[in-house]
Amino acid sequence: MDNGHSNEAMLDVFIEETARHMAQLEKTVLASAEGGFAPDAIDAIFRIMHTLKGSSAMMLYNNIAALAHAAEDLFYGIRNQKPARLDGALVSELVQQCVAFIRLELEKVRGLDSPDGDPSGLVERIRQASGALRGGPKDAAVPAVGAKPPSAQHYYLPPAKSGTAGGQKGYEAAIFFEEGCEMENIRAFSILHSLKDITEDFCHVPADIIENNDSVQAIRDNGFIITLRTERSLQELHDFFSKTAFVRQLTLRELSDSQLSERFAGPREDAAPGLPILMPQCAEREPEEPPPGQESAHRNIIGVDVDKLDKLMDLMGELVIAEAMVTQNPELQALKLDSVYRAARQLKKITGELQDMVMSIRMVPLAASFREMHRVVRDCGRQLGKEVELRLAGEETEVDKNIIEHIAGPLGQLVRNAVDHGIEAPDLRAAAGKPRTGHITLEAIHAGGDVLLVVSDDGGGLDREKIRQKALRQGLIDRPESELTEREIDNLIFVPGFSTRDAVAGLSGRGVGMDVVLKELEAIGGAVSVDSTAGRGTAVTLKLPLTLAIVDGMNIRVGSSGYTLPTAAIRETFRAKAADLVQDPAGNEMLVLRGRCYPVLRLHRLFGVQADHTDLTQGILLMVEQDGKQLILFADELLGQQQVVVKALPPYLKTLKQVDGLSGCTLLGDGSISLILNVGGLIGLY
Repeated sequence: MDNGHSNEAMLDVFIEETARHMAQLEKTVLASAEGGFAPDAIDAIFRIMHTLKGSSAMMLYNNIAALAHAAEDLFYGIRNQKPARLDGALVSELVQQCVAFIRLELEKVRGLDSPDGDPSGLVERIRQASGALRGGPKDAAVPAVGAKPPSAQHYYLPPAKSGTAGGQKGYEAAIFFEEGCEMENIRAFSILHSLKDITEDFCHVPADIIENNDSVQAIRDNGFIITLRTERSLQELHDFFSKTAFVRQLTLRELSDSQLSERFAGPREDAAPGLPILMPQCAEREPEEPPPGQESAHRNIIGVDVDKLDKLMDLMGELVIAEAMVTQNPELQALKLDSVYRAARQLKKITGELQDMVMSIRMVPLAASFREMHRVVRDCGRQLGKEVELRLAGEETEVDKNIIEHIAGPLGQLVRNAVDHGIEAPDLRAAAGKPRTGHITLEAIHAGGDVLLVVSDDGGGLDREKIRQKALRQGLIDRPESELTEREIDNLIFVPGFSTRDAVAGLSGRGVGMDVVLKELEAIGGAVSVDSTAGRGTAVTLKLPLTLAIVDGMNIRVGSSGYTLPTAAIRETFRAKAADLVQDPAGNEMLVLRGRCYPVLRLHRLFGVQADHTDLTQGILLMVEQDGKQLILFADELLGQQQVVVKALPPYLKTLKQVDGLSGCTLLGDGSISLILNVGGLIGLY
């Protein structure tokens, strides 16, 4: 077996499993922060740390193993001693710091770097908490950070003596893991690692679970057999082994002195198949509900490489294009082929269902991104000396994985701004009759084909006068101040380089942040808006598409060129009357509609193409809207609506000035190429 390939596969499993454990751990801690640590939550955290300790030790990530061991010891004490007064805030803080540290180390592992973070300070704090819980000195059993991993001969530990001594008895345990759980040899070593807390006299088959890659298959086929000598009872051992994750079957039996001596005589690779294993007469346990934050281990879930999902989405896009080429083939339009049309409708139906299923596979809940903001709020609040709480709503809302990657930065920026600029200092809040603790709400809402993310706070709101004065000094206002609406003043915070801070601080003050949020959202076809009330708070709303791959579009024609507009951005289409056309003082074309003036953009002038119509009363006008701003586009003809697959622009097109008005391209049913217009970029030209 290729050892390099095995190690790479083992590393992938470790990364995936640890990331899942961190998500479960964070969910459990956040749920416990409100109602206190229930026994089920304590057990769940203990099991996660126990598993992480063993798996990271086997991967030789000793800093993660030491931290997990310390946290495991803390919750072991909490579970056994059941203190009447448990400092839940301190415990939550320690666990969240553990999660942050482990995630940082996991990112290093993903980047093929060495996880070299030093958790000694955090380990020391956890040991002090454990010592305080016991009412004595800190626990000395936590291994020192950087300690060398156990050497090969420690994987098989036969004692020098034979038979039982004192009150000790001999036992044999046979453990079978669930099918598909993977990494059986690491799980077996995790059991041995914990078994040392009970006894040092034990041996196991297979003996070389680490050095020999074939031991994984041996454990799957024959189970993991442990022979041990201990003073514990059969029921206590049953309870100990039952706590191991992914155990499908556990059998125990007591051994005689002669049987024990035979087992300890040496490692026997051929002993496993013929070992008689008896089920102990232990009381049956009632099935337990999964503890908070702990997902059931019996769900039919399979992990898939993201690259494969991306490839599947690309193939789905090609299928949509091929289906359009068949059903919209001009050679079929003049023919009466009822059976062909029925088959085409069935093909369209199946393609649509398949597309919905592929897109649903790529959907990811916003929960992980939302919960990460707890750490942001906690760190910023501590740095600024503010008391802030974060409330989450709609975290189960799902969006495309690519959308998640694009909003992580903007979301963090908005939350930091809410803590820094929005929430007042505790004394100021008290003087204003508000609670000393400010609240930030992060909410996700479905709105048709979009998702709205709302970051709101109960702070002092935007200081519009300060924004206006700063904008005047920077020359950002180019018309009389009396003509500015409150929304236009609020939107000045998105101008590059704009900041109301007079000095650079640790969190803000350079004027970079909100403009990045706007650009990031416009790049994915999203939008941002601000709503603020003085003294009551501010709400920033992010409008996101559900997916970036396939969108509903309206095809239009300008001369011989085709363009596609997202249907969600179109408010209405109409033909103009000569009496409605006016010009502003600068000579720009405007159209009066229901008493309001809207700017008109001729697409043939913007993109330099020869149009069939130059008279605004002869072509078609489309009113588009984004972020509360409207623009009227002039084109020759509407071609119809269809779902289109978004393709990236060729690199050479990105050197053109008009790229701000384009977000991609697509292939139509007749084989022609259509450019997808970026409504936000077009509106930004005015």
